[in-house]
Amino acid sequence: MGFFQKLFGGLFSKDRAADMEAESRAWMMQCPCGHEISVWEAGGIRYKAKGEKKTLMRCQKCGERTWHRVYKKSDQEQQAGGAV
Repeated sequence: MGFFQKLFGGLFSKDRAADMEAESRAWMMQCPCGHEISVWEAGGIRYKAKGEKKTLMRCQKCGERTWHRVYKKSDQEQQAGGAV
């Protein structure tokens, strides 16, 4: 668990912290090589956010420092485990 996850988890109620985790797991970061990881798994929080963005980071798979696309999975993708 990342620093901000611990910090906000301690500041908010358990229900709110669980909502933050669930929503952060729905937000994905995708490298141009195709590798994806959720914002939560990367140690971050993305809660009550809208729109897509790009963030510069090192890919865990290819090791390159690239601009990763940050997007939210659709409800259908989340329910199907990512396969639509």
